[in-house]
Amino acid sequence: MPTREKKLMFGAAFLTSVLSFVIICVVLGTQRWISSTVYFSQSNSSTSVTVTYGLFSGTCASTIHVGVQVSDTNFQVAELLNSTRKAINVTIIVLLVLSLLCSLLSSGFTFTNTVSNPYQTFLGPIGVYTWNAIGGFFTLIVMILFAVNVQGNNLSVELAIKCASTQQNHTGSKHNYDYSYWILLLHILFSCATIVIIVFYSCARYTKKKEQERPIENASKDVILF
Repeated sequence: MPTREKKLMFGAAFLTSVLSFVIICVVLGTQRWISSTVYFSQSNSSTSVTVTYGLFSGTCASTIHVGVQVSDTNFQVAELLNSTRKAINVTIIVLLVLSLLCSLLSSGFTFTNTVSNPYQTFLGPIGVYTWNAIGGFFTLIVMILFAVNVQGNNLSVELAIKCASTQQNHTGSKHNYDYSYWILLLHILFSCATIVIIVFYSCARYTKKKEQERPIENASKDVILF
């Protein structure tokens, strides 16, 4: 059976792993990644289109220059994207699913160590380090790719043009990343916290083991001198 110290440490790591899993579920289930206001103008008129969307769906509202709202519609993101932007969007979804799987495996590994002492080395701290490092790395890549798709590939502009069916010239954009995007930082934080907890446990265990070996080494020296 695991020691009391091991139960406490891996129990805490299990909690942070479960929280990481829940965060990815929330990210995939909510569509508040970003809210962008895209501005268009022509010779004697101007329009602003506000698009709020996530990985799967969103809404857009068009407003003419005098402040009268023209339309407010829902849309499916995948239906409005070209091949490049759609490929990045699909990559983000795949990485999030893999990150979700890593959090699930981390939860399983930490729970197993809370209630038992696995014989396989990989089921111990090494496995916990591995899954959390991979999951945190995937989440970081997701945040970078989404920002690149918005800022570099003008994702919001394309969605606004196709959603509002405007033929005016694009003059500027303003982006506000929403909670579905920023809570990904919590996933990275919890993944790091899980690793730190197990590192503390491993260091404490190593120190305790060395202290237990020291009296045996001293006893051996006394026997030799005798």
